[in-house]
Amino acid sequence: MSHIRDGEARRILKAEMARRELTYDGLVTALADIGVEETNNSIRNKMSRGSFTADFFLQCLLAMKVTVLRVAEPN
Repeated sequence: MSHIRDGEARRILKAEMARRELTYDGLVTALADIGVEETNNSIRNKMSRGSFTADFFLQCLLAMKVTVLRVAEPN
């Protein structure tokens, strides 16, 4: 059985942002488009700490229009 590594959620968000060439400012805009108010600094702080809620994680994925998410590498 696989275990989730520390910082995995942060790694996933950063990878999805990179795939879309999305900056923190772009993520702020994308979140605002779905009614979520965040600032560049608040997102940077959450990402640097690597601790944020599942709600925030899912809101970011929704804002970035992620439709398929790989959470584990195939064996």
